[in-house]
Amino acid sequence: MPPSFLDVGWITCAHDGCAGAAHQPYGRCLAHLGPDELDSRLRALSPGQGVDLRGTLVGAELLDLVLAATCRSLGRARFDLARFTSPARFAGVEFLGDASFARARFDGLASFFGSRFTGNVSFAETAFARELSMHGARVHGHASFDRVRVGSDALFGDACLSSASFDQADFTGFTSFDGTRFHGEARFRGARFRKAVSLSRSAFDGAAAFEGARFAGGAFLSPSSVAGRLVLAGARTDGKLEIDASGCLIDLRNAQVTGRLVLRLDDADVDLRGLVSRGQASVVRRAGRVRVLSLERLDVDRLSLTGVDLAGCHLAGVPDPGRLRLTGCVFATTPRGVQLRLSWPPVRWWSRRQLLADEHTLRFGPTRRAVDPGRLKHLYAGLRVDDDRTATDFAFGAMEMRRITAARPATRMALGAYWLVSGYGLRTGRALAWFVLVAAVAAGGFLWSSSAPQHAARRPPGPGTSVPAQEPSPGTRHGFPATRGGRTGVTARAGVRASPLRGPVRRDEDDGRPGRSPA
Repeated sequence: MPPSFLDVGWITCAHDGCAGAAHQPYGRCLAHLGPDELDSRLRALSPGQGVDLRGTLVGAELLDLVLAATCRSLGRARFDLARFTSPARFAGVEFLGDASFARARFDGLASFFGSRFTGNVSFAETAFARELSMHGARVHGHASFDRVRVGSDALFGDACLSSASFDQADFTGFTSFDGTRFHGEARFRGARFRKAVSLSRSAFDGAAAFEGARFAGGAFLSPSSVAGRLVLAGARTDGKLEIDASGCLIDLRNAQVTGRLVLRLDDADVDLRGLVSRGQASVVRRAGRVRVLSLERLDVDRLSLTGVDLAGCHLAGVPDPGRLRLTGCVFATTPRGVQLRLSWPPVRWWSRRQLLADEHTLRFGPTRRAVDPGRLKHLYAGLRVDDDRTATDFAFGAMEMRRITAARPATRMALGAYWLVSGYGLRTGRALAWFVLVAAVAAGGFLWSSSAPQHAARRPPGPGTSVPAQEPSPGTRHGFPATRGGRTGVTARAGVRASPLRGPVRRDEDDGRPGRSPA
């Protein structure tokens, strides 16, 4: 029983089992018209006139006759549910109105090489058993390839599409968008690429969305420009994924990459939140500023970040920081100048050093984020950096977090003194300054003590005590005592006493023995 109008939406061919659109007054589709009837119907066609081959079996001969009758210039073209039993060659055809190939079937090659679509075109749910070529095609309206199935290669090179959607499309063979220009948004949500796909030199004036796309082979996304975002959130690739992009946001949230992942970026941002990579992954800055927005819940075997900006990227959510390798990256820095705070100490001056965004938010941010200092200590100790200065700053940060998380006050005081004296042994300038200060103080004290006047300590005489004047005795010469028989002639007058028998008896002051006073 032939399909009715209610089944497909148009009056079908009277031929048994044919769903082709019937042409009046014959009541049959073009494929089932007699030679005279077909010739009469073709003579009625003119350039720019619409054609209706919905549900029709279109062979190569019939297609050539229709295109020749319209001088390869079609108006409103309806090929819904049509089946092309031979290679369909629409090369150079101009579609002046909307064109619809929804749910059509191409048993052979489908070529739209250099064709032009003035309006919209729909290939929704179309099945291509062999190759599909849209190379050099121009679509001024929206191009829909939602849920198409291409059994072989799909070539869109050098095409120019206003906007296009490939949602849940299935590409069996190699897919090429090399040099393709999208003037609007390009959507590939849930698309499946069973072999390699290339977007070299392609340009997107809007966003390029590959959410949930599946890349069974290698994917080489090298657009020359993306004005919006290049979104691969939730995408999955079983092979190599290379992205060369500039001037856009690269969204790889929750993406899964089994092979190697390479991102070469110019003046772009990248979000790696929840990325799962089971191969070598790298993000390289080629020029401009490349910012990594997030690495939370990152699960990678090895990730190398070269020249990227991590000043605003929080790393506290990275499960294993030892799998990251940072080379020439830019980090947050301590505030400059003197800070006044309500806590102790009220005045604080921070030495210049690099630090993670987590510590910057924890200690200096306007809104304090709940970050565990113990987690930051392990981050600083576990991250691998190739820059000696950055490694020193990270070691300093690890000691800072150790001091903050110390449970015992004595440990905090000891670490505080260690910080004050030598900056945890990492600030040689500070230790040298202390050494110079101590040496200067010691030298100043020595000079002061040596220049002070030296006075002998003397005991003043008591009241009523007379000190006899010392006069040289007659037996002295030039102030030296004269000797007689080896004995001095100086007598101690205070020691002379009178003897009743022998006269005055004296004691020699030299040896204390009694002697006789000379007559």
